[in-house]
Amino acid sequence: MASERPRTIFLLRLLQLNLYNLLVERLDAFGVKPVQYMVLSIVASRGSWSTAELARRFYIAPQSMNEVVASLEKRRLIERRESPEHRRILHIRLTKGGMRLLAKCDSAVDHIERAAFKEFAQEELRLFRELLGRAQTGLAAF
Repeated sequence: MASERPRTIFLLRLLQLNLYNLLVERLDAFGVKPVQYMVLSIVASRGSWSTAELARRFYIAPQSMNEVVASLEKRRLIERRESPEHRRILHIRLTKGGMRLLAKCDSAVDHIERAAFKEFAQEELRLFRELLGRAQTGLAAF
């Protein structure tokens, strides 16, 4: 496998760079950075999160995540509420404005994904996503 050229890792990195650049460009129209979009997406799909949980999820320092969350809160896209279990923990939830902005961003991201994967049949895309998940699992055990 190591003799295959170009390497799979290289091909994945090129795809990631191209997708990321498009993501930056399209989200900029809404004044949103990719990490902000990902936070909005995760909070919308998986309920409330603390800043510490988000930092662990994104593999970034809690201070960096605090900056991301503060910028979203300043724009009134999210709100933080005290956890009923622990008063020092603040849970993040989307506001109505955050939900509206996320819907617009999702539409732009859907367009990018359709363009990137238009050559895939539905089953191929499902398998590709499954294989990427398995690769992540393999790295987690590394």
